Amino acid sequence: MAESSPIRYSFGGDEHLFAEVSESMSLEAFFKGMAVTRAVERLALDGVLDVCLANASFQIRFDPDRIAPHVLLDAVQSAEAQAVAERILHTRIIEIPVLYNDPWTLETLMRFRDRHQDPSGTDLEYAARINGLADVEAFIAAHSGAPWFVSMVGFVAGLPFMFQMVERERQLQVPKYLRPRTDTPKLTLGHGGCFGCIYSVRGAGGYQMFGVTPAPIYDPAQQLAYLKEHMVFFRPGDIVQFKAMDREAYDVAIAQVEAGSFDLRIRPVEFSLDAFLADPVGYPKSLQEALA
Repeated sequence: MAESSPIRYSFGGDEHLFAEVSESMSLEAFFKGMAVTRAVERLALDGVLDVCLANASFQIRFDPDRIAPHVLLDAVQSAEAQAVAERILHTRIIEIPVLYNDPWTLETLMRFRDRHQDPSGTDLEYAARINGLADVEAFIAAHSGAPWFVSMVGFVAGLPFMFQMVERERQLQVPKYLRPRTDTPKLTLGHGGCFGCIYSVRGAGGYQMFGVTPAPIYDPAQQLAYLKEHMVFFRPGDIVQFKAMDREAYDVAIAQVEAGSFDLRIRPVEFSLDAFLADPVGYPKSLQEALA
């Protein structure tokens, strides 16, 4: 496998096995974790209830009355020893429209300025400044200029965590709020550290807020076409391309959501880890062409 260091395992209570693939988050660590979790799933072990892949770790929920913890650990370690990390991922690229600098996150962030590093400005203004960009427009161009890789889904139902597919020195980095908010609008684009997310539901949060998307990404009623297969839309390995929209286009999209006719642009793509590592500037542009 690409990373030679062994995975570190520990038990959480009597129903969870936690595996730390790497101390640092990287695509290499993600692909290694994906290989092992897929190998575990193929074992179809009686008593294994859930296998959840994350950025550089994974967790297995199991029923200790059906499979003993040491039996599960032995099986997972055997799967690790035999798993070969694939370097090519057959996935999909998804265009997510975004109304940046929207009035709803603006109203929310102004209510919580006492919890922010820079109470004198907005989250976008702060993000632009600390990333050395000229203004908010330049930050939005950088944010939507390269695709994002979804490395885990969780925290709340359907929330994707993702990092931008650019060289490490070009990663947009913004710290979380000093203290979490008690409110975040539904479908807010958030950012904390180098990770972006989309808040699938309204609720508490600590990530900086940059805009909103009209596209539902979690719906138990599964009313839209792209949610018919599963109420949680995103899955690890998805590639996201943000596209800025204006208020008029946003309002049209919201009307389509309410009418049940809204849809997303989704295209199948083949992602090569080696091609990305060899050309982190040009290769993501080739992925974007799938949406052209």
